[in-house]
Amino acid sequence: MSDLSNVTQSGAPSRRRRGAAAARAKVAPWLLPLVLILGAFYLYPVFEVFRLSFGDATLLQPATHYSFSTFLDTLSRPELPQILYVTFLFTAASVIGQQLLGLMVALVVVRGEKRRLFGTTILRTTALVAWVVPGIAGGIIWKMLFNEAPFGGLNSLLRLFGAGPVQWLSDPHIAIWSAVLSNVWRGTAFSMVVMYAALKAINPVLYEASSIDGARPVQRFFYVTLPQLRGAILVNMILITIQTLNVFDAIISLTGGGPGRATEVLSLYTFNVIFRNYDLSVGAVLSILMLVISLGLALIYARFLPRGDAR
Repeated sequence: MSDLSNVTQSGAPSRRRRGAAAARAKVAPWLLPLVLILGAFYLYPVFEVFRLSFGDATLLQPATHYSFSTFLDTLSRPELPQILYVTFLFTAASVIGQQLLGLMVALVVVRGEKRRLFGTTILRTTALVAWVVPGIAGGIIWKMLFNEAPFGGLNSLLRLFGAGPVQWLSDPHIAIWSAVLSNVWRGTAFSMVVMYAALKAINPVLYEASSIDGARPVQRFFYVTLPQLRGAILVNMILITIQTLNVFDAIISLTGGGPGRATEVLSLYTFNVIFRNYDLSVGAVLSILMLVISLGLALIYARFLPRGDAR
């Protein structure tokens, strides 16, 4: 009997594997149209960018020869370290600002809904308005607010309080933070939506148990709320990091990358190289560099995501 049971147990996994293989064989033909569509709209453009990055193509003429010289020349450009530093500073400050403000607004909205306070819907709607504003329009709005003339919005407020005007866009040390402020204003709504959904999904029993144990509100926030929001925070960080790395419309309408190169991030630099210098191959190399940075950061964030059940 023991031998028979061993044979039966050893044969069960093989039958399951054969059944899984048969199921995959049946599903494969149905996936073929989807694979073809994804290949046409996603994989082909990626392969085309890699092809262009090895050539000398411009917007005026196709590539005449292919080599690694375009890669080497682009990555050794003297202005590239400054561009990468500005990109890192802009992205890091924007991601941190959007995460913190989005969580704060979401906490206020959730607490207001629990207490049925008036104005929570208005607050949530107001935060979402900034999200739907196009980047170009948002840049123009903030350019009027940062205007250094006497009628500039922020400098007028400073003058009312007896403070002097601030060179929001002409000072290289302040312009980058002005760009960060405008980007945080626009992107906070997305973080608020993600955090709001995650807060609503937390089991209220956890808060009831912590209250019975005598936990104070600050302790409940750090030991109940934040651990439950870990997955949402990391996923939101991945999304807004990729979004921020691709921002150039708001910056081009706000500062144009200036003064000098103080606010010229990698996406705007790539745009200028392609559409102002007509250098398509160099732009392809810079696009691949942006892709590598985005994938690298996404993989780093993904390592900290909560793992599922080992079973």
